[in-house]
Amino acid sequence: MKQYEMTVIFKPNLEEETRNAGLERIYDAIKANGTVGEVEEWGQRKLAYEINYIREGHYVLINFEADPTSITEIERRAKIQDQIIRYMVVSKES
Repeated sequence: MKQYEMTVIFKPNLEEETRNAGLERIYDAIKANGTVGEVEEWGQRKLAYEINYIREGHYVLINFEADPTSITEIERRAKIQDQIIRYMVVSKES
């Protein structure tokens, strides 16, 4: 199992329930072959550049431990969600 960090940027106009449902889908993919660690909600922040006419996003940082083969499934679940603007999974140094 390796340590990972995932940053997810949601659309800014979403209700909290919709955002939490999107996060649960990602958590389910992580829990299939790993464990979810600390989750930090950074809240609304300005994007570095405009994406599809959106200037702000709701940032969430997820620390987790998972099998390296499960990363593709986690990224796939993030990619197919319309409420997510961008995401990035980074391996942490041990």
